[in-house]
Amino acid sequence: MQGLVRAVRRFGCSNFQRRFASTLVIAEHDNSALNAITRSAVTAASKLGGDVDLLVAGNNCDKVVEEAAKISGVKRVLKASAPHLERRLAEELEALILHAQNSNKYTHIMGASSACTKSVLPRVAAKLDVNQISEVIAIESEDTFVRPIYAGNALATVKSSDAVKVMTTRATSFDKAEMNGSASVEEISSAAVGASEWKSEELSKSDRPELTAANVIVAGGRGLKSSENFQMLYKFADKLGAAVGASRAAVDAGYMPNDAQIGQTGKVVAPDLYFAIGISGFTGAIQHLAGMKDSKTIVAINKDPDAPIFQVSDIGLVDDLFNVVPTMTEEIKK
Repeated sequence: MQGLVRAVRRFGCSNFQRRFASTLVIAEHDNSALNAITRSAVTAASKLGGDVDLLVAGNNCDKVVEEAAKISGVKRVLKASAPHLERRLAEELEALILHAQNSNKYTHIMGASSACTKSVLPRVAAKLDVNQISEVIAIESEDTFVRPIYAGNALATVKSSDAVKVMTTRATSFDKAEMNGSASVEEISSAAVGASEWKSEELSKSDRPELTAANVIVAGGRGLKSSENFQMLYKFADKLGAAVGASRAAVDAGYMPNDAQIGQTGKVVAPDLYFAIGISGFTGAIQHLAGMKDSKTIVAINKDPDAPIFQVSDIGLVDDLFNVVPTMTEEIKK
C-alpha cells in the first residue's frame, strides 16, 4: 500500500487516474459493414487514455467484427450476436451496454453522435444516474470536454465529476483511426428484453455517397423552388460524384426527404468541398451553418448579394442558380 501511495505522489493523481481509465465505444454498422464514424469515435476514445473496448452488437455480424478488430487503438472487441439485436433497438442495446458496464466497470461510455446513440445513450446515462455530454468536439482530459452550444456559435468547456462519463462525439471533429490494429475478440451474451418490437422500415436507396461520408456535397435550399428543380442538382452532383443534401427550409417545403437535411436539426457534415446553392434567409442560414461549417472549402451560389451564407463561404458567386448550375454541369467532363 505504501508503494502505491508513493507511486501516486510521484506520477501525480491525474496521470494515475489516466492509467486506469477505460472506455467502451458503441460501434455503428448495418450488420455487414462498419460505419466510418466508429473510427472517429475510437480516435476520440484514445485521447482519454487507458484501454478502449468496442462493442459490436447485431446479428450475423462477423464481417463487422473482423473489420472492427483492425481499428488501431482498440484493445478488445466485444461481440454480441443474436436475432433480437439485429435492429439494435434502444431497449435491447441499453441492456447490453449496462451488462458490459457491470462486468468491466468502464470510466467512459461513448459513441459517435447518430440516431442510434441519441436514442440509447440517454437511457444508459439515466440508469447509471449520471449526466450525458452530447456532441463533444474536443477532449481536454478524462473529465473535461468541449461541446458546441447555441447552434455552434459558442463553445462550452464541460467538466464532469460523474463516476462514469456517458458521451457522444461529433464524428467530423475527430480523424478516423487507422486500420492496422489487431484487437482480440470476446463474445458476450445478453437476454432479450422485449420492451419493443421491430415492425418495418422504408429506406431510400441511392448509388450516391452517404451524406456523412461524402468528400463532395451539393446542397440546395428553398431557392430551388420545387422538388423537380432538385433534379438539376442531382445531375450536377453525378458529374462530381457528390452526395446531395438540403437545408431545413427545403425539407420543410417538401422539396427533399428528411434524411437529406443538413443543419442543427439534421446531419452534420465536413466534406472537402461543399456547394451551398440557393440557401438564404438569416434563420435558415444559421441553422444550416451548424451542420456544415467544418467543410474545408465552401462554395456559395445565390442571387442575393447579402445572403448570410456568403459570410462563411470561401468562394461566392452572385448569380441566378438556374443559369449557373446547368452551365457548370455542361462544363464538367466525367
